[in-house]
Amino acid sequence: MTALLRLDAATVRFGDHTALHPTTLQIQSGERLMLLGANGSGKTTLLRVLHGLQLFEGRRLLADQVLRQAMVAQRPFLLSLSVWHNVVLALWLAGVPRGQRPERARQALARVGLTDMAQRPARVLSGGQQQRLALARAWGLQPQLLFLDEPTANLDPGAKREVEALIEAFAAEGMTLVMSTHNLGQAKRLGTRVLYLEAGKVLADLSPQAFFNGPLPQEAQLFLKGELPWS
Repeated sequence: MTALLRLDAATVRFGDHTALHPTTLQIQSGERLMLLGANGSGKTTLLRVLHGLQLFEGRRLLADQVLRQAMVAQRPFLLSLSVWHNVVLALWLAGVPRGQRPERARQALARVGLTDMAQRPARVLSGGQQQRLALARAWGLQPQLLFLDEPTANLDPGAKREVEALIEAFAAEGMTLVMSTHNLGQAKRLGTRVLYLEAGKVLADLSPQAFFNGPLPQEAQLFLKGELPWS
């Protein structure tokens, strides 16, 4: 596998608080990296560093300076426009040529099952539909690397299954995924690699089989048992 991205001693501080302690890791092409940890453990901070949105100390190295990336947030921000125009605007901002945008937007909405809702206001969609729209915007950019920040956290079981199925399909198409989640079953099903974070430190970097079946640091064991790491 090819390393798409590498962090070298990446550190994030907010005043006296260290949100991410020196972290060195590589993201390999085709892998599905799951970030696990309690709230405040540093998952979102690490995602933002990897995506290039967060200032940090250290180095972020790309295998290709034009590496195509996209990110889907837990609560995606949708403009007060139609579903169609939310996708088209994202393509415009990404520099997709004007002549390619309509077909790319059509394909993206079809890919997530929202073709019939193209002219609806995006903000009246259900939570699951809004997340599928966010995935359509990301898919339309044809990213090599997709970052997902707890994309199913606020969804009902049916919507969660729909979104998870889309994520799994994106991976099957060859997209590299880095995803934070609290859902252990999701990490088992989707992941090829698991990082466990606690208080801004990576305490485990293992295959799913080794993480869920092998010896772990005490903090990770407590997390798997559903206990608070500070109790």
